[in-house]
Amino acid sequence: MEPAEYRKMAEVEDRMWYFRSLHAHVHRLLQARLGARPAAVLDAGCGTGGLIRHLGERDPQWTLTGIDQAGLACELARSRCRAPIVEGSVTALPFGAAVFDAIVAADVLYELDAPDAALVEFRRCLRPGGWVVINLPAYRWLWSYHDVAVHSQHRFVRREVALLLRGAGFTVELNTHWNALPFPLIAARRKLFASPRDTSDVKLYPVPVEWGFRGLMAVEHAWLRAGGRWAWGSSILACGRRQGS
Repeated sequence: MEPAEYRKMAEVEDRMWYFRSLHAHVHRLLQARLGARPAAVLDAGCGTGGLIRHLGERDPQWTLTGIDQAGLACELARSRCRAPIVEGSVTALPFGAAVFDAIVAADVLYELDAPDAALVEFRRCLRPGGWVVINLPAYRWLWSYHDVAVHSQHRFVRREVALLLRGAGFTVELNTHWNALPFPLIAARRKLFASPRDTSDVKLYPVPVEWGFRGLMAVEHAWLRAGGRWAWGSSILACGRRQGS
């Protein structure tokens, strides 16, 4: 991403509706699989550290580590959380084999030319039976100014996500859209009302708008907690389990 985007993220990711919802999704999936036991969790492509902060506050028994290839992101993350932050690539992780219980890549793999290479690395670094949680942008036709600003390489459909996970040696435990209820607004903003001056949608909105989106996200989370799935939405959330010994 552009340096300005990292600074924007650091300013808003603890409060903006999107990041609050994304972090809650990741925490829910990890909590259901790791429980209250001590566990080693890697945030692969940790950005400015918001997810690590969120997880650390809710499950202090987990040992959290972050890695990001952008020096500015690492600098901001170190200033915002206590976990060790390593500067490096998610396609060549500087960690030994079978050292993590879970690896998260939240809005990371879409920036890579070869996301499959990162998933192979995740499998190497996960213990047998370990978990990977990924979040990705959906639908190539939704490509917009936002993707340009955050250096997207690809937007996905669920079938691609399933193939990526299985190809890297994971069983697919979850593969669902989200951002389903605000999807018409997101699509209209990016495809009908875009302007040449637009950068990204990473920003705080007026308080009534933020609370409106939070209300929609509360409904989405309740549906997923109840075992439901979303067949549409601007994001794809997936969880896989490492196969083999």
